[in-house]
Amino acid sequence: MEESALSSKHWGISGSLSPHYRLSLLFSALAALALAVAPRSIGAQAATLADKPAETAAKNNPATSPESKADPVAPDKTGLATTATPVAPDSYRIGMDDSLSISVWHEPELSSVVVVRPDGVITLPLINEVNVVGLKPIELQELLTEKLKSYVSEPQVTVIVTGIKSRKVYLVGQVAKQGSYPLEGNETVLQLLATSGGVGPFAKTGSIYVLRGEQGKQVRIPFKYKKALQGRSGNGDILLQPGDVVVVP
Repeated sequence: MEESALSSKHWGISGSLSPHYRLSLLFSALAALALAVAPRSIGAQAATLADKPAETAAKNNPATSPESKADPVAPDKTGLATTATPVAPDSYRIGMDDSLSISVWHEPELSSVVVVRPDGVITLPLINEVNVVGLKPIELQELLTEKLKSYVSEPQVTVIVTGIKSRKVYLVGQVAKQGSYPLEGNETVLQLLATSGGVGPFAKTGSIYVLRGEQGKQVRIPFKYKKALQGRSGNGDILLQPGDVVVVP
């Protein structure tokens, strides 16, 4: 009687709880628990799904994957290039039409900016004419230092190549603009074609080649235009050398 009275007082109903009513209360409690947990589960699934497109894009794009970050491949003996690198100052040799800045420390009247004449000679105060074609800048510094010792006590000479015009390549055929182009760095055939305005509408892009002088002979190097446009390593682009002639039939 005491248990029945407590049940009636606690639930506000007469008599004890029936099994059917207790089962309905259990289902209600489980449903409430499921609703409380569901938002967290949905949020976790949404975060997982948000990460998947980035992972898929990384797999589909080799340029962003860790495996693609390999060291650039240097040009091989055939002249194929995959990267452009600046001309090394210690390996450059002075040529005709190059501009040189020659500075003598504490001697402004002996310092000047000169252009190498077609005969390969420059003219300087006191020293007069000096043949400079084929010399490295450091070699010219040593030569001028030696020549100036007769006029200046302990001369300190600095030679800087301020303009490179002796390194030229030539472009002929079905292009927007034929002619000679300065080779100031390690440009490629594709870069040269872009500089000239591109190939013409009737150009035979599958037959483009480079004429290069090697050991007294002219060598024809085929240029793979379509592969070069893909812009990937080993694409067949050719690293230009001074005196190269690019022919676009």
